[in-house]
Order: sequence, then C-alpha cells, then structure tokens
Amino acid sequence: MTSLNIIMIRCLLICFGLILLGCSTPVSDFRVFQQSDGTIGVHAPKSATDAEAHAIGETQCQKLGKRTATLVDSRKTTNDRFPYSYSYLCR
Repeated sequence: MTSLNIIMIRCLLICFGLILLGCSTPVSDFRVFQQSDGTIGVHAPKSATDAEAHAIGETQCQKLGKRTATLVDSRKTTNDRFPYSYSYLCR
C-alpha cells in the first residue's frame, strides 16, 4: 500500500466516526433509575415540568412491561443539577 492509500483510509475512518457521532442519541436532561423498593426514580432539572417527568417515568415503566406510572413521591433536593426528584410505581 502506498502512503496515499493509507491517508485516504484514515480519512474515511475519521469521517465514518464523525457520522456516527452525529447520529447518536442526544443526552437527556433527566436521570432515571430503579430504586431498591421497585419504584422508578426520576431526577429532573429546574426547567422540567411535572408532566415531562411523568412522561419519562411512564416510558421507563413501559420498558419494564408495565402500562402506567403512578406518582408516589415528589420532593425538592439539594442537588443543583437535578433539584427535583420523583418516584413512580409501575403498574
């Protein structure tokens, strides 16, 4: 292989990598986790509404094979990045 071919292959690999990065899923402002008691926890940013947090909780419940998410608890936290925390029970 010539050095020109090697350079072209490297350029193609870099372009392919950049295309994959451009098509990746955007980072969510919410953090979702399953708690030890089986409920779903959602940490939300300041700009989030209760309806947005509920939609995230319901989506997570549907991934677990449940139909709905019922709000169990909502509270304000001391975390600057995620000042609101919600807990949902999947049914």
